[in-house]
Amino acid sequence: MTSKITRREFSLLLAAATMLASPALAEEAVAAAPEIKDFFLGSADAKVKIVEYASFTCPHCADFHAQNMPKLKSEYIDTGKVQFTMREFYRNRFDLWAGMMARCGGEMKYFYVNDLLFDRQQEWAATDDPNTIIANLKTIARTAGMDDAAVDACLKDKVVAEAMVARFNTNAEADAVEGTPTIFINGTRYSNMAYADLKAIIDAELAK
Repeated sequence: MTSKITRREFSLLLAAATMLASPALAEEAVAAAPEIKDFFLGSADAKVKIVEYASFTCPHCADFHAQNMPKLKSEYIDTGKVQFTMREFYRNRFDLWAGMMARCGGEMKYFYVNDLLFDRQQEWAATDDPNTIIANLKTIARTAGMDDAAVDACLKDKVVAEAMVARFNTNAEADAVEGTPTIFINGTRYSNMAYADLKAIIDAELAK
């Protein structure tokens, strides 16, 4: 697996927009590309900055979040010691659709939706049928307080989809990320790890 999206893969990722968009929407290619921002948890002034590249369909990413995130949040993020940023890694079009849905609720709901996507990964992503995936994502969106009309509008936004894929390509290429989860702690790259190892690295950084 490579981090750079090929022309064919780019077309597949944009299937979220072309599959769901009406003809009228498909013609609206003149809108300016929106800014795709990183969302983060914790203090911007935290001494330790963690950036995780994660795929919503990656089982190892789901395990990392299930095993590490609750303790990381309570011990380090909520106490102002760590700032955590997740960067979406799109292995396939389902990852892109999940990312578009997660961003649909805005920054306030982003990480809550992320938790739902990882917690329920084996349910919503356990199929290759695009229509079932969309239906499953809408179920998660309703749990997060979003209605179907809002999610439809987000998934039909081809301009946003293009901007998200472009942002992903730029970030993944700049950081030479080829797989998930990939974790950067104060700029140093790490692969998947147990919480004890993550904690040891954080504590070492805090002690500097």
